[in-house]
Amino acid sequence: MSMGNTLSLFDISGRAMAAQLVRLNTTASNLANAGSVSGSEAGAYRAMKPVFRTIMGENGTATVAVDQVTQATSTPTKRHDPSHPLADSDGNVWEAAVDSAAELVEMVETARHYQNNVQVLSTAKGLISETLRLGQ
Repeated sequence: MSMGNTLSLFDISGRAMAAQLVRLNTTASNLANAGSVSGSEAGAYRAMKPVFRTIMGENGTATVAVDQVTQATSTPTKRHDPSHPLADSDGNVWEAAVDSAAELVEMVETARHYQNNVQVLSTAKGLISETLRLGQ
């Protein structure tokens, strides 16, 4: 997808940070629902994943945007627990289809990507400030 305009360093990093924030929020939601159970397979929580798309600017610059947030295709785990208040007529409950370990790794990776973009903006700001001081 082409925007037809020039993307500045601030546009590129800002949009990347916004995309990582969506990724971090979906990961946090997944972790919050990791231990949940449901009385039916259809009602069980499934992990959410953001889908990114590339946004092209002029001169080969590119950034990212969140295209949509989708449900993962993993299936909930059926567990026989007739004493659970949500158990169906067969005594089964379905546990959320969330891999907590994978979500924690995702969260750490997302935080690092976000921090890298913060560092890019900080470095750019410092370079612009120094350039302006040289002109004085």
